[in-house]
Amino acid sequence: MPTATITSKGQTTIPQEIRKLLNLHPGDRLDFIVAEDGRVYVQPTNIKVESLKGMLHQANREPISIEQMDAAILSCVEEML
Repeated sequence: MPTATITSKGQTTIPQEIRKLLNLHPGDRLDFIVAEDGRVYVQPTNIKVESLKGMLHQANREPISIEQMDAAILSCVEEML
């Protein structure tokens, strides 16, 4: 299992094995997702404009709560494991 150390400035180096696995490059951004059980998941924030299609309000759909959004996100993260 790859490990990393946190510096006094709160910085760390992502091990090369993980960078290759996630196809990370200098300047890439990461999302940190904290699950209810305390586990932290890391994923690249490589958002393309095309992936945002449909995110704006649609008149024929009922809005959902933040709690419903959080539950849906957590469910997707758990499925990825």
